[in-house]
Amino acid sequence: MIRVLLADDHLLIREALVLLLETEDGIEVVADVGRGDEAVERALRLAPDVAVLDIDMPGLDGLAAAERLARELPGCRLVIVTAHGRPGNLRRAMAAGVRGFLGKDAPGARLAEVIRQVADGARYIDPQLAADALAAEECPLTPRELDTLRAAADGAPVARIARGLGLSEGTVRNYLSAAVTKLGTDNRHAAVRAARDRGWL
Repeated sequence: MIRVLLADDHLLIREALVLLLETEDGIEVVADVGRGDEAVERALRLAPDVAVLDIDMPGLDGLAAAERLARELPGCRLVIVTAHGRPGNLRRAMAAGVRGFLGKDAPGARLAEVIRQVADGARYIDPQLAADALAAEECPLTPRELDTLRAAADGAPVARIARGLGLSEGTVRNYLSAAVTKLGTDNRHAAVRAARDRGWL
């Protein structure tokens, strides 16, 4: 029996997926939650074989939840199901150790197939998303610029970002300015949005 945790913030979709998976032989949904932080907490408590995560969730997004689970519960296989198949998201998911990545427009039976494949140690990536990722532009930002933009995403002032990253305020301003320039935006808030849209944050 493959024990599955399902996380999606849309209750209707989550309930439909639970019902779908309960009709599948050999799959048991042991928990379904609507927030990324809840997904991590329940997974750590229940140790499911597979966690199926939506990307856009409150608390923690699905990619951040996947990164934490990969570190803290390495025996749990990870599948991302998303309506936003941006190439950058796919790259970040792969870097986090996600084994399955498919769009919400996939047939319902495909999810069960992917869960079985991933539980057996295989990998599944939606072919169209894989092709898009290969054709996508590389992120022009350095790791430090990305860290600084990520820290600025909630509107934190430069002084707090500097303290959090152990950098001087001038260095933080330089990193933010470089990110704004490289992304061709007017300010750091627009740079955060642009980087998120491309799946780099």
